[in-house]
Amino acid sequence: MTQYAAVLWDLDGTIVDTEPLWMGAEHALAAEHGKIWTEEDGLALVGNSLIASGHYIREKLEIEMTAEDVVDYLVNQLAASLTEHIDWRPGARELIEALDSEGVPQALVTMSYTAIAEPVVASLPFKAVVTGDIVSRPKPHPDPYLLAAELLGVDAGDCLAIEDSGTGAASASAAGCDVLVVPHFVNVPEADRRVQVPTLEGVKPEDLDPLFV
Repeated sequence: MTQYAAVLWDLDGTIVDTEPLWMGAEHALAAEHGKIWTEEDGLALVGNSLIASGHYIREKLEIEMTAEDVVDYLVNQLAASLTEHIDWRPGARELIEALDSEGVPQALVTMSYTAIAEPVVASLPFKAVVTGDIVSRPKPHPDPYLLAAELLGVDAGDCLAIEDSGTGAASASAAGCDVLVVPHFVNVPEADRRVQVPTLEGVKPEDLDPLFV
């Protein structure tokens, strides 16, 4: 069993492989306006807040939609896709369920909006959920992780965060968490109290503490 007071999870690319869905929605939006959206454009948004992504997309595609309209379009696309099918990242769901069986509190900390998180949260035992539409300062600010720890009644410095992006890892580090990074689409810089593993497949609760010794 882990000695962490709680485990705080990122969503996109960490628990669920949503990045292809995001990129698909971005390509669809571009195509509707007769524009081109590249893989490099999509990767530039990994880990960003949705509103920041909305501004980037609006400017990149030179469209008349507001950033908020762009976000609404993407959120609706993603929520519909996740209602139909969830593509779990290897080992993530199993580790969440194993931690829950040992009584370890867990929270979801995502910059995706509530409508996107809901289909995932419905099948996972999270005690708290922090989404991008309820925080005023998104990742990489520490606020989302600090709020999650507060909701669980623990100190963020006693928590383990699991992330896949540099933006998310920076947020968790700023909040004082140990950070387990499972890179997916983008590289994540090394830092103090930050450990990288190639996959969560086969990782058990008792494996977490030794990673940071």
